[in-house]
Amino acid sequence: MSEAENMAIKISKRIVDYKVQKDDEPAAAAAPKAPEKELMHEDIERPEELRGYTYKIKTPLTDHALYITINNIVLNLGTEHEQEYPFEIFINSKNMEHFQWVLALTRVLSAVFRKGGDATFLVDEMKQVFDPQGGYFKKGGRFMPSLVAEIGEVLETHMKKIGLIEDEELSATHQAMLAEKRAEFENKEILEGKDDNSYPPNAQLCKKCNTKAAIMMDGCMTCLACGESKCG
Repeated sequence: MSEAENMAIKISKRIVDYKVQKDDEPAAAAAPKAPEKELMHEDIERPEELRGYTYKIKTPLTDHALYITINNIVLNLGTEHEQEYPFEIFINSKNMEHFQWVLALTRVLSAVFRKGGDATFLVDEMKQVFDPQGGYFKKGGRFMPSLVAEIGEVLETHMKKIGLIEDEELSATHQAMLAEKRAEFENKEILEGKDDNSYPPNAQLCKKCNTKAAIMMDGCMTCLACGESKCG
């Protein structure tokens, strides 16, 4: 052996991996590993600080508003994978009538958030809860089947805001058409002495957005709120 082959090589760093190189295999430079994307899981401890968002809802069922606070944890902070995830939820109100089941609901929702995985299914589950007493209409003619369903809508709004649910927006052409048609009805109401900018009194309940805004337009039932049409 030559003197160069017998020279010892000093290793200054700790060995974390090794590979036997064959004689006919060219030496390749070690490529840096991309940082792994951290996902939500139940072993993540609650950090000292969370990002919080508070939403206010007022229903005709009670004299007091409900304040829904959702705190998010931020994962992969400072990377291209940075993402907020709901970590816990609180619901507060002066009305103590619903205190017991509201407390139970917030604890269950928070537990599902911290468990990890896709929590967007909660939105559909909650929005499909119907009150046996019939639900209620919100300002503007929007129907809510239950208080739980309205809390579900708040959760949907929140998940859209942080990018967990994609917001399905109408095209600019479709929005312009709806605005034009609604303006026609509003102008008609003003001429008749009504200026509350509500939907036509003979409008029907839209099955898609639960708003009394579906009217006969060009031979088709069309919703002035969300654009749903039987004619596509």
